[in-house]
Amino acid sequence: MTLTAGVDLVVQAPQVLREDLEILRLMTGAQGVEPIARAACDAYRLHDPEDRAGVAEACTAAEYDYAFVPHERALERVRLVAMDMDSTLITIECIDEIAAMHGMGDAVAAITAAAMRGEIDFRASLTRRVALLEGLPIEALARVYDERLRLSPGAARLFETLHAIGAKTLLVSGGFTFFTERLKTRLGIDFTLSNVLDVENGRLTGRIQGNIVDAQAKASRFSALAQRFAGDGLTAAIGDGANDLPMLASANVSVAYHAKPRVREQALHAIDHCGLDAVLNLFS
Repeated sequence: MTLTAGVDLVVQAPQVLREDLEILRLMTGAQGVEPIARAACDAYRLHDPEDRAGVAEACTAAEYDYAFVPHERALERVRLVAMDMDSTLITIECIDEIAAMHGMGDAVAAITAAAMRGEIDFRASLTRRVALLEGLPIEALARVYDERLRLSPGAARLFETLHAIGAKTLLVSGGFTFFTERLKTRLGIDFTLSNVLDVENGRLTGRIQGNIVDAQAKASRFSALAQRFAGDGLTAAIGDGANDLPMLASANVSVAYHAKPRVREQALHAIDHCGLDAVLNLFS
């Protein structure tokens, strides 16, 4: 397929071989190859490729992330970036880890996986999962945060860069405020939206307080902030599960991060091998 002018091919992975870059340059008829130093992964920009035939197959076989990036999509134009929490900003699903401490890990993890694949309605699945946590001491959440929660690789670098360019950041989650508010402070996130676990006498009741944050709630919050801050700039959204799809569809640049197949198919770009900071390379 012949490409229109004004597009670069970005290739990135933990390690990109020079010989592979040369093959891609010859395949695409790119005008040159330039390293990109924004993220911790190996990343290169192939300038003005003329043909994309075979690129997807070659990069998939080599386990490289790739994207065709328009020249006008400048990083400095980004005004708002939103992302999911569980398995996106952080490496775990918090509710699965909480459940494991309550002896309900396998049952809750199975429901979580089905919901993220889009096989079960998210609201119903969350209600079922939270009900299984009834009676768990609130201290268990602190243990999950302290002992098991880890940022995805590149997360800190991504936020540092977004702060530096003046972009607003939004963390939206079908998870819980106990975690999103701590991450907000830790990373300097501007806005958060997530669910509130009901607690009585220091123990979870198995219920959610207020309205459940589902796919539509995520998308609505993102759209409201985009209207407020984006202007003629760019918005980006990052997620991994089916309940991120409406939010991803609302963004100028949507990124499936280590995501389920359905999400990779519908997002504009996918990052399967690099860290979160690789999102920065999807802009010129």
